[in-house]
Amino acid sequence: MRLIDCGVLARTPVSFAVLASGSGSNFEALVHASRAGGFPGSIALLLCDQPGAMALERAHRLGVPAECPPVGSRRTRIEDERPWLDSLRAHGIQAILLAGFMRRLHSPLLEAYAGNILNIHPSLLPAFPGLRSIERAFEHGARVVGCTVHVVSEVVDGGAIIGQRAVEVLDGDHVEGLTRRVHEAEHKLYRESVCRYFGGSPHLEGRRLVFGSPARHG
Repeated sequence: MRLIDCGVLARTPVSFAVLASGSGSNFEALVHASRAGGFPGSIALLLCDQPGAMALERAHRLGVPAECPPVGSRRTRIEDERPWLDSLRAHGIQAILLAGFMRRLHSPLLEAYAGNILNIHPSLLPAFPGLRSIERAFEHGARVVGCTVHVVSEVVDGGAIIGQRAVEVLDGDHVEGLTRRVHEAEHKLYRESVCRYFGGSPHLEGRRLVFGSPARHG
């Protein structure tokens, strides 16, 4: 298993886990992408923090192993991440894709998978981080919204940006229709960003994630 800048796994098949909390539409899109060819690895595990989530039904239908490790009593984070880390290691997971996962990650997961955790967020970051991003952008009167895939760091929605896709807010639009179009954009962007990040050689120049040779100055 070869490492490159930022600790990213490169050019060898990667065993991915997806973490989800809700319907799991991005999870299913990633599974289909991984089975269609050209994907840098396989989706080997779904971990979910909600025992009744539809994502678990999708995993069963798709034949992907799924587990619900304990989360504890806290609402926005996992109280003890060690059982989650144990599940990931037991399945040989090398990288994590967050797909509608509604809890912040901390140690030991961030340390164990530093540079190898991606998230998709329904806004054009750094605009509208956090919850209710589409609704907040719509209420603000934004004419363009969208989605962002980024590397997960200790700062909420603040890691290096891998890819973004814009979605125009149409006259007569409503939040439900806009949300549907953003989710459709997410499915394409996430696949493209995973392929680019884990199939290339990214490096940081300041806060910018660059693919290709480092820039020469002077």
